[in-house]
Amino acid sequence: MSQDFRYYLRVRYGECDAQKVVFNARYGEYVDLAVSEFIRAIGYGEQMVSSELDFQLVKQTTEWKAPSRYDDVLECRVATRHIGNTSFTIGVEFRLAGEEAMRASSDTVYVMVNHQLGKTPVPATFRAALEDGAKGRSIDHAACGR
Repeated sequence: MSQDFRYYLRVRYGECDAQKVVFNARYGEYVDLAVSEFIRAIGYGEQMVSSELDFQLVKQTTEWKAPSRYDDVLECRVATRHIGNTSFTIGVEFRLAGEEAMRASSDTVYVMVNHQLGKTPVPATFRAALEDGAKGRSIDHAACGR
């Protein structure tokens, strides 16, 4: 996933638990941030804001490999894993910025929905953008200069 879209975030104090590591539920929030920036990077930010394009999370699986702590800068590598008829899967790999060892990974399945929240096919142009994936682009909300 070395050429995939990357999103950088800094772990805040309030995101850590009594063990002084990032609380496990926070990774779901990190995925949401990373995927939102990924969607903007592939050119669909405005369509998400206007509700012209909408999808819902239906499954999320996260695997932890090593702890992350307060003030760590996490590099979130984001890539499309699968696109079906009405669903798509986005993978996010979490690393300490500048390192290759993974801290955690998460795969999230989303289903496209219409305004009545019924399933709808993945639009062809959105499918193409997901396949392209904003390779080589990044967003740095941690101000780490990457």
